[in-house]
Amino acid sequence: MDLRKLKTLIDLVSESNVSELEITEAEGKVRIVKGHPALVHMAAPMMQAPMQAAPQGTAVPSAAPEVPAGHAVKSPMVGTFYRAASPGAGAFVQVGSQVKAGDTICIIEAMKILNEIETDKAGTVTQILCENGQPVEYGQPLFIIE
Repeated sequence: MDLRKLKTLIDLVSESNVSELEITEAEGKVRIVKGHPALVHMAAPMMQAPMQAAPQGTAVPSAAPEVPAGHAVKSPMVGTFYRAASPGAGAFVQVGSQVKAGDTICIIEAMKILNEIETDKAGTVTQILCENGQPVEYGQPLFIIE
């Protein structure tokens, strides 16, 4: 793999929410891991090069962010969060909306597939924790229902 392609991959990983990327090609295998001083591994020829991570700032959170009280509806996948079925349509739910178990409350786009996310609990939507178009991670709280 040429160095320009490798640098492009490193830049893409460092600027995205992806924490690890592994690519196998005829020339070998490349694995890039983000989050700490990582190594880029190439299987053939065997070569290791340090990846310099961009400074993330000096503030270090002392604890994990707290999830507000109530039932958290979490993302079942990694993707892009959408509150409505299409850009011009109204949102599935608003703060204060009454929902029943099985109601569609948002869409998560993953790999060009729109996945309707349903609530697993009946109640009132008290908080919407994501912005429209925001990337979300697996297990990330999306809504709070009480």
